[in-house]
Amino acid sequence: MAPIRDKFTIHSKAVVCQDVELKGDITIGSGTIVHPKATIFAVAGPIVIGSGCIIEESAIIVNRRKEVMRIGDDNLFEIGSRIESPSIGSFNTFSTRCRVHHTVRISSFCVVGAGCLLVPAEDETLEDYTVIYGANAERRKWSGRGKAQEADLRRKHAEYLREMLPKFNRLRRGEASRE
Repeated sequence: MAPIRDKFTIHSKAVVCQDVELKGDITIGSGTIVHPKATIFAVAGPIVIGSGCIIEESAIIVNRRKEVMRIGDDNLFEIGSRIESPSIGSFNTFSTRCRVHHTVRISSFCVVGAGCLLVPAEDETLEDYTVIYGANAERRKWSGRGKAQEADLRRKHAEYLREMLPKFNRLRRGEASRE
C-alpha cells in the first residue's frame, strides 16, 4: 500500500500553530483553533474537521480507517485527549486525557469525561446528549439544559484563543501541500 501523501487544507480563518504535527490528507475548517503540540494523523483515510473546533495541546486525533473521518463543528478536544472515532457530530466535549476507540461513532452534544476510556467490543454509536464519566466509563443522558450558555462560553474561549495564540506562537497559513 502506498503511503498517503501529506496534503493540508487550512481555512484562512482557522488558527493552526506551526508546532502542530500533521500527517496525511487533512482539512481544517473556518474558525477552528489548533494549539501547539497537538497531533492530527490521517493514517489510512482523510480527516475533515469542521468549523469552530478547539484542539488543545497534546490532543491526538487519528484516522485508522480508509473512510473519511468527519468531525463536525464546535467540538472541544481538551489536553491529552486521544480520539480515533470515525465520525463525530457537533458540540461534543472530549475531556482531558480521555480516549475514544475507532469502534465508536459520536453523535452531537456528547461529553466524554476526564480520563475515561471508551473502547467497546463492537462498533457502536453514542446517541446525542450521552455523557461518559467515571473510572468505569459509566453513561447517562444529559437533558441539554445549559446548552446555550455552554455554546456562548465556548465562543468566548475561541475568541480569546484567536487573539492570544498568534501573539506567542507562529502560525501555519492558508493552504499547504507537501510531497
